[in-house]
Amino acid sequence: MSAGSRVVVVGGGLGAARTIQQLRRRGYEGEIVLLAGETHLPYDRPPLSKAVLAGARDDTALRFDPAALRVDVRLGEAATGLDLDRRVVRTDAGEVGFDRLAVATGARPVRLPGRGEQRTLRTIGDALELRARLVPGARVVVIGASWIGAEVTTAALARGCSVTCLEAGPAPLAQALGREIGTSLLPWWRDVDLRLQTAVGAIEDGRVELADGGSVPADVVLTGVGVRPETGWLEGSGLELDRGVVVDQHLAASAPGVVALGDVAARWSPRVGARVRIEHWEDAGSAGAVAAATMLAGEGDQRPVHDPVPYFWSDQFGHKLQYVGAHAPADQPVEREPGETPGRTITWLDGAGRVTAVLTVDRPRESATAGVLVAERRVMAPAELRDPTATLQPA
Repeated sequence: MSAGSRVVVVGGGLGAARTIQQLRRRGYEGEIVLLAGETHLPYDRPPLSKAVLAGARDDTALRFDPAALRVDVRLGEAATGLDLDRRVVRTDAGEVGFDRLAVATGARPVRLPGRGEQRTLRTIGDALELRARLVPGARVVVIGASWIGAEVTTAALARGCSVTCLEAGPAPLAQALGREIGTSLLPWWRDVDLRLQTAVGAIEDGRVELADGGSVPADVVLTGVGVRPETGWLEGSGLELDRGVVVDQHLAASAPGVVALGDVAARWSPRVGARVRIEHWEDAGSAGAVAAATMLAGEGDQRPVHDPVPYFWSDQFGHKLQYVGAHAPADQPVEREPGETPGRTITWLDGAGRVTAVLTVDRPRESATAGVLVAERRVMAPAELRDPTATLQPA
């Protein structure tokens, strides 16, 4: 693209920041406009439910210097629509034309019915406001024994709150890890009034109404039952949407010159032969380089592929969980037998005996090796995985 062209990046998170940095690093000299619905410069989200709630940090700002990057940053100016024919993004402040467009609007938390106050945890504002409410003796109701639910519960307990967790499934993290593994985590929840297979009807003032007619008193309600891609502003634009912005392995969307990355992107994964949407920090962070390269590529240029092995981590109840890969419901979990090393290692194998995912608990050194095994789709025998003395190294 020429120096007189313009790239518009919509979204103010990690993916947006990395895309802009990579555009400049790759020599793009044209105009860059950043449209961000929030009033903060790009920041990290994973620490919000960890260090920020714990009181160890008050902000999670990324290294992002608008002046050095020569970016026209428009904070508090959210995109409201897209006109592909005229090549403009609509906002409440007017229209912004573009030659290339990067969609990095992330996802929004799911909210439950009811007129009562319910909090979600997605922004720095959410985290700081929630932390202020987590005072000793507060009755906190966490809806969902999910990753975010477990982390908020951990913070609330540490701050002296009384916590009730309402989980619709049969065990904590059962949807992510399976019922058997989720059940094995129950001892971690011993200081929590954990109510499994409990559906929520509505959130009202001072209480959570249950589907069975009961209710739970609450001073603070945190809803952690998932997120949805932020694509409402793209409805009717002509851009292909299917549980996110549909993109190929190069992050190119269905319209020329448009890419999407991060939580909002439903990308094609050659590694698994399916379309995936990965809501993880690592995926958004590494996607910036590919998004920038794809936007800058000329006709006939080779474009890089974005298909990393998914990686996610969680700090909860004094334990560090690291999950690499993505297993299917039919995959077989194999746990390493207890040995001299504290913690746990669980590996999932598909029907052909290939490693699809690995969960480690308090064993951070094994995560790098696990990532290689998943990337290789290495075939392994269950007996080898159970052996506590075996060193699981890539071939």
